[in-house]
Amino acid sequence: MRYAAYTHRGRQRCGVVQGDAVHHLDAPDLLTVITSGNRPEAAGPAVPLDEVTLLAPIQPPTVRDFVSFEEHVEGVRRSVSGEAGVPDQWYAAPTFYFTNPYAIIGTGEPVPVPPGCEVLDFELEVAVIIGEEGRDLTPEQARDRIFGYAVFNDWSARDLQSAEMQVGLGPCKGKDTATTLGPWIVTADELEPYRDAEGFLNLALSVSVNGTEIGRDLLSNMGWPFEDLIAYASRGTRVRPGDVLGSGTCGNGGCLAELWGVRGNRTPAPLQVGDEVTMTAEGIGTITNTVTEGAALHPIPAARPRPRTRPS
Repeated sequence: MRYAAYTHRGRQRCGVVQGDAVHHLDAPDLLTVITSGNRPEAAGPAVPLDEVTLLAPIQPPTVRDFVSFEEHVEGVRRSVSGEAGVPDQWYAAPTFYFTNPYAIIGTGEPVPVPPGCEVLDFELEVAVIIGEEGRDLTPEQARDRIFGYAVFNDWSARDLQSAEMQVGLGPCKGKDTATTLGPWIVTADELEPYRDAEGFLNLALSVSVNGTEIGRDLLSNMGWPFEDLIAYASRGTRVRPGDVLGSGTCGNGGCLAELWGVRGNRTPAPLQVGDEVTMTAEGIGTITNTVTEGAALHPIPAARPRPRTRPS
């Protein structure tokens, strides 16, 4: 089943997508549907998809983004630091960071260039959406907590990110302006036919800029299946309904920075105002966004040196 959020005739709704139409659900939003534990069927009359504006399917309470594709790590590391290979620690655990849940947008929405950014990049991922709360889960238990999946674009200001990462804390404003989730949520059962013998979802992924394909990969090239990511995220804490976990960026051109690392130059060029980025995940759908002019940068002064005096 495919659950979507949308506006139609000035009203925001949620519904079930069937073919080229969407059927209204009697619920305020999809997060309410997910949290309730019910899986309602289509109820309202069919409205053609070309008559609605799709929104991000949910506004999640939390968003974790993993880095689970080895090829991506290798290419971006070379691009950022010039170092070859993959850090040993990457193989030890499926690392993630928390990103901004307020930055979630839907397909078709504009993506403003972050203030001060001159090196904007896309990142092709798939996200899993949690359907049931759990803590300290095993991977087997984690599978039962999956509500569904969506395409996920982790827009990245690479120049801001590179500067911030020198502090050693993690990405900040480099990942803070927009994250596309959509075009809808495909329930877990719909993708079971794509599961391979090792438990990975064998979905074709692709991304293009202005109609030219930049990258193509398989979701099954992840280092860990989604169940492992969820189990790790739940270690010592809880995952809750509506939480979003990104797979991390795929390889083979899943982002520009990976290609820059492999090629030794910024080819293709960073995204510019007017560029249209389209991503497709087999069995899920397609998202498209256009880069637009962003807000002006309001400078923040550098930190003042402290005299390090102490109370007497």
